[in-house]
Parts: sequence; structure tokens; C-alpha cells
Amino acid sequence: MTIRVLLADDQALLRGTFRLLIDSCEDMEVVGEATNGQEAVELTRAHHPDVVLMDIRMPGSDGLAATAAICDDPELAGTRVLILTMFETEEYVAYALRVGASGFLGKYVTTDALLSGIRVVASGEALLSPGATRALIARFLTGPSSSASLAPPEKLEELTPRERQVTALAAEGKSNEEIAEELTLSVLTVRTHIHRAMTKLNARDRAQLVVIAYQTGLVQPVPRVR
Repeated sequence: MTIRVLLADDQALLRGTFRLLIDSCEDMEVVGEATNGQEAVELTRAHHPDVVLMDIRMPGSDGLAATAAICDDPELAGTRVLILTMFETEEYVAYALRVGASGFLGKYVTTDALLSGIRVVASGEALLSPGATRALIARFLTGPSSSASLAPPEKLEELTPRERQVTALAAEGKSNEEIAEELTLSVLTVRTHIHRAMTKLNARDRAQLVVIAYQTGLVQPVPRVR
């Protein structure tokens, strides 16, 4: 299966570089290029790509507004947004995850990491590092500036004990492989628990599942070290 990618960046040189890189992979292809957020939304609705590689700072409607519009459109439920930007501020990361982005990478990322990130996001999982992103989720998504909860706390009652356990470990930033090793389960079993939890909590993807885990109190915020 070929992963269809839409590029959204106002710099033509970067778009060209990304296109050459992605099109060189047998399992990927670029289906369109947008120069601003509004174009990104319009082209996503026209092409229904699997992944939108989204810059934040663009003229007019920016990447965050475009991400929110794409993730809020039920007709684009099959599209994942991977943020790729120079501006990795805490506020940007937190907002991008809240509105539904499935990943967040800096433009300094290596070629292999970028291609791997696209594949991870296309598979329905999130690009959440064990360190920085977890701390950002814990700090911002449970604070007074957070948006309304994606799921009420009582929704956790629909999860089995094992689903709650696996969801909590995912919220700590652990990969399926790490969870499987810790709980002595197969990776396939962990993936099944994750997807069942996502279905029961109406989570769009793994990133949103992690947000819900914090917002419902399944996982407690990690105190920020000063």
C-alpha cells in the first residue's frame, strides 16, 4: 500500500526537497503541495492524503489552524497530520496535539527519522517521544488553559483493566514494543488493546488517546523540574 502525502510549507525549496525524498521511497508518493494553511485544507479535501506534512509558520492561515480544520472534518477522518517545523515551542506542541495532530517533528530531523515518522503516523500511531512531548502533554493538557475534555472521566469505566494499563503506559510515552516487554505481552496484543481503547474513548489516534488519558485522570501530570 502506497502512503499518499500532502506537503504544506511556504518554502518552495523545502517542498521540492521533501518531494524528492518521499517520491524516492517505493511505499510513498506526494499527491500535492500547499503554500499556506487554507491551501492545505482545500487540497486535503480534494486528495484525501494519508498524511499531511504540515509546517506551522505560513502566510495567511497557518499550519495550526489548518490542522484543526482537517482534524475536525469527519470526511477527513482517514488523514493524519504530522507537524514539521522550526518552532518547537511548548505552546505549539500542546495546541497541535489538542486539535488532533498525530505527530510533531523539528525540521532538523534526520532523513530516516522523517520517513519513519510518516510511516508511523500513517499506520495510525502517534509520534510521541518518552521525554519532551510527554512532559508537554502533562503540563499543558491538564492545565486551566486546556480545551474541553475529549472524553469524560466516566468513559474510563468502559475500558478493561488491561486496556487501562496499556493506555496509561502509552500515555507515558512508551512504544508498543516497550509496553509489550514490560507487561510480557506480544506487540500484536498491545496494539489490539490500544485500538480497542481508542474505539471505546472515541480517540482519533494514539496522540488523542494520550490526551484523554491525562484529561480523565488515568495518568497524573509529571511535576515539572526547574
